[in-house]
Amino acid sequence: MKDLLVTGLDRIELLRTFVRIVDTGSLSAAASQIGTTQPTISRRLQALERSLGLQLLARSTHRMQLTGDGERCYAYAVQLLERWAEMEAELLGARDDPRGTLRVQAPHAFGQDQLIAPLSDYLRRYPNVNVEWVLHDRSPDFKAEGIDCAIQVGVIDDPSVVAIRLGEVPRIVVAAPAVLGDAPFPSTTAELQRLPWLALRTYYTNEVVLTCQADGREHRFGIQPRMSTDSLYALRSAALAGLGACVSSAWIVARDIDEGRLVQLIPQWQAAPLPVYLIHPYARSYPAKLRLFAELIRQRMPNLVELRASGRAKTD
Repeated sequence: MKDLLVTGLDRIELLRTFVRIVDTGSLSAAASQIGTTQPTISRRLQALERSLGLQLLARSTHRMQLTGDGERCYAYAVQLLERWAEMEAELLGARDDPRGTLRVQAPHAFGQDQLIAPLSDYLRRYPNVNVEWVLHDRSPDFKAEGIDCAIQVGVIDDPSVVAIRLGEVPRIVVAAPAVLGDAPFPSTTAELQRLPWLALRTYYTNEVVLTCQADGREHRFGIQPRMSTDSLYALRSAALAGLGACVSSAWIVARDIDEGRLVQLIPQWQAAPLPVYLIHPYARSYPAKLRLFAELIRQRMPNLVELRASGRAKTD
């Protein structure tokens, strides 16, 4: 069979496909991320192996494993693609001409509501960029899922990423008026504890911790939630239905409080605010599409509803 001739540009694409196969762990997952079919991914892998004269992956019905040559090829490919991306970033970034697809992960509730306005602004400013808006409440897997950057609410404990602190989300105690009935509003945390409760499992389940805004005193008490959920929207809906009190991000209930559907209980006591970060893998340089998105998000974030500036703009 005649040897397959592969150009330099083709080889870059074949190496990208190979790295994506390894990072995702399967041909089908790589095909899904790249937006093509599994047979196409398989043909690209075979073309790369033929061009190198090496077997890179040992494949069986149930598993896929890098060969020794495959491990070396993967290490070289990652370095080469990083340098290629660095060159593209420098050339395109110098013109401030962002283009291509930016894949961003954001929390479900925040990504459906507060972040749509800055996202829309970004897309209007840079018509040559498309955005894949991926909604997940878990930490991003940058390599396996091809994520360029993520907006994450909560503490960042991954030392390998660049984390830019954007602000913080105040958290308050709210309930529907029906929960209180004819009783007066609670005036102490002990009275709060006697109410029926709802829990947001991401941040609290069986214990509520509140801090006095005046002097920093902390009070914690146990609860037996009538309902617990990992969805901020579901928590709000349950609170509106009168199922119990809850600790909620202030932004999602701001209008409900203004219009009387929910009431804030003992405002002088609040849960610890949640930090909001923009995170992305470290690189020596960044493409214009990512750099300009980060700049816009940093500018727009303090203007979002009920988001509080943290006073920290530097990379943590």
